[in-house]
Amino acid sequence: MKEKRPLFRGLLKQSCGISLTGKIAPIWDLTFKHMITVFWICAFLIFYTYVGYALILYILVKVKRLLRNDNAGEKNKVSNVSCTLVIAAYNEESIIREKIENTLSLINPPGGLEIFIVADGSTDNTTKIIELYPQIKLLYQPVRGGKVAAINRVMKYLDSDIIIFTDANTFLNKDALLHIASHYADERIGGVAGEKRIFIPQFAEASAAGEGFYWQYESLLKKWDSELLSTIGAAGELFSIRRCLYEDVPQNTILDDFIISMRIAKKGFKIAYEPNAYAIESSSLNVHEELKRKIRIAAGGIQSILMLRSVLNPIKNPLLTFQYVSHRVLRWTITPFLLPVIFFTNISILDQTHTSFFTIFLIAQIVFYLLAIAGSTLERQKLKIKITFIPYYFCMMNYAVIAGIIKFLRNKQSSIWEKAVRQEAEPIRVQ
Repeated sequence: MKEKRPLFRGLLKQSCGISLTGKIAPIWDLTFKHMITVFWICAFLIFYTYVGYALILYILVKVKRLLRNDNAGEKNKVSNVSCTLVIAAYNEESIIREKIENTLSLINPPGGLEIFIVADGSTDNTTKIIELYPQIKLLYQPVRGGKVAAINRVMKYLDSDIIIFTDANTFLNKDALLHIASHYADERIGGVAGEKRIFIPQFAEASAAGEGFYWQYESLLKKWDSELLSTIGAAGELFSIRRCLYEDVPQNTILDDFIISMRIAKKGFKIAYEPNAYAIESSSLNVHEELKRKIRIAAGGIQSILMLRSVLNPIKNPLLTFQYVSHRVLRWTITPFLLPVIFFTNISILDQTHTSFFTIFLIAQIVFYLLAIAGSTLERQKLKIKITFIPYYFCMMNYAVIAGIIKFLRNKQSSIWEKAVRQEAEPIRVQ
């Protein structure tokens, strides 16, 4: 009976005259077994990174809720800590007035509130607008050193118990500071992360809708992370720390908010998550602007892993290491590279065995990537089909990680933010 050759072997035979027989055939069979192993390892890591960790986290939180003595009352105690709100601003004349008005409308914590704006290097009317508000303390120098330099500089002037950081282009809900301050009645709390929300106007593009969905999912993970042990990294839009725990951040730091909060978690303090304190910002103008932002974050992610490498050692705090690796490290390192690996491994496996599972899995991948391509094409034509939003944003986000890693390794990523252009819409209203 004539031997049935797999497709790839047949092509080699026809085009190159190569026959995989004799000693080569066992090597091919060994490679095939390895491909199966690689496929399942990739499938597990990809699933775990984006879905599996969330499922395990949810189960662990449910178990913890059943076993613990409920100390939720600690958070509701009145905390008379003094607070300072710090805003780093660079050429924000288009929005700084609205930001100040929003800030002055907030309910102050019982222990009092100071407001500092650092506008180093601004060359527009940002400082002139700030000077119209005597309630605001302005720090300005003509040389722009970036956000990290601005934060390190302003911290020397602050002596309140709690420092709250927020971005110039975000707006806070009225009682955000009250919710944040209430956590500090518990001495185990070293910082509190607020929730980031994306304002998506009706005319927003697919990338904006994908960004909004991403942050909803991230917020859920942060909430569960906090319940289990600690939030893994705070977002710069709104977070706070105890002043006594702050350490100057290296000048070349890309993700200052992540490093500041994780250093505190590394010391054994909890970074709590407070969804009732939220910062709203507009989505990126288009996929190009969002991609630029994501690449920078990805480069900062690799830098953060190197700077926080001691957290990868599970001996001191195994639960924190588990959360850190599962929620951040896998996303910022190997998982994006596994997506093309599993795709081409799937093709190679089908070249050897035409089983239903591998056929269906490959078709599913092809459909997913076709939807992502459709999302990209439709966005350029200003058309929106919701089914394309998530595949499009998912692929863009993982491409950004790979591009960010390459940019960091080539030392091409500056620590000074190049602002992403945001959607222009009606004024954002917060409750």
